[in-house]
Amino acid sequence: MQKFIKLTFILALTITSLSISACSKDTFVDDKPIQASELPQKAQQFINTYFADCTMLRCEKDGHEYEVFFQNGFEVEFDRNGDWEDVDCKNSAVPQGIVPEAIVNYVTEHYPNNFIVEISCDRHGYDVELNNGLELEFDKSGGFIRIDY
Repeated sequence: MQKFIKLTFILALTITSLSISACSKDTFVDDKPIQASELPQKAQQFINTYFADCTMLRCEKDGHEYEVFFQNGFEVEFDRNGDWEDVDCKNSAVPQGIVPEAIVNYVTEHYPNNFIVEISCDRHGYDVELNNGLELEFDKSGGFIRIDY
């Protein structure tokens, strides 16, 4: 019986150690602060083009993705190649040139009193949020799919 208790205790300690180790490893991989110069060149060009007037607070690397935070609250996420994945301008309009023209035209025609405050891009298409909170989905060509509820 004493051998069973000892074995159970050792097993419990091993499992606990492995769990703590795994959690610690994830913590160190996620959200690693980096310098702006460590961003992929494409991401640096994007920031210089569309956010040159904004003050950068910090840059982070999370695995193979990057996130840039600005003093005004804006946030931009990039993939490993430096292509933007998400641009969040909170309550301000996303800078012209980022949003595909077909999406700009759709929003202008159907929501003339609103503007785009966030846009996300993935392999399926675009998700757009307007300043009134409405979320719209578009395909890769910028064709309207639906309102996202």
